[in-house]
Amino acid sequence: MRTYAKSLSTIALAGALALSASACGSSSDDEAATSSSSSSAAAPEPTAAPTPAAQLSDLSKGKTTAVTLDAGFVQALMTLKLTPAPDGKATISKAGVATFPITGGNATYYDPASGVTPYVQGKIDHKGSGLSLTGGGKKVVLGNFVVDPGTSMLTGDVSVNGKTAAKGADLFTLDGTTLKPLSMEGTDAILEGTKVEISPAAAELLNTTFGTTAVKPGLLVGIAKITLATA
Repeated sequence: MRTYAKSLSTIALAGALALSASACGSSSDDEAATSSSSSSAAAPEPTAAPTPAAQLSDLSKGKTTAVTLDAGFVQALMTLKLTPAPDGKATISKAGVATFPITGGNATYYDPASGVTPYVQGKIDHKGSGLSLTGGGKKVVLGNFVVDPGTSMLTGDVSVNGKTAAKGADLFTLDGTTLKPLSMEGTDAILEGTKVEISPAAAELLNTTFGTTAVKPGLLVGIAKITLATA
């Protein structure tokens, strides 16, 4: 209580001194004060934070991330005598589109003109599905993908011949410079055009596992189309 009373006394004294100085000041001091007050009044108010163009806090309603596999990636696998196949709930069509069901997460999209970077944020989960690569008596499974647009990275778990090799590893980098504006198909939100590329960590892992140096970081895997249920 004494400390509180002392603080109040100090504040009151400071206020009294300020009032005294003001009363004794010259006309120029008054003009300066008026000018300062006017300048403060004219200062612009802080700009409000941009509002998201779309925000989905719960992606458990599902839909998919589909990657149209690049011909160069498929040719590279053939050269290495590696056979790709879907794992878990994933599928690969005859047209070469690998599809992974979305199981949860969240996503926020800002208008690119808003100045917010990255303008796509969130995490999109794909538990229970993935991609396997088989060759030379070894089978590598990349699965449980998590797409993180904010870090431009797709992470996931890795197993070799059924044994866990890594959890939450950086598998693919995401180049969103070719991403098209958000569009709608019925009640589904569509984010299409992101390039999916082999990450340095994944390239090292695959090269070590299959005894090669042919897998290069930045190798284009394909173009992604993410479909998010909004209703």
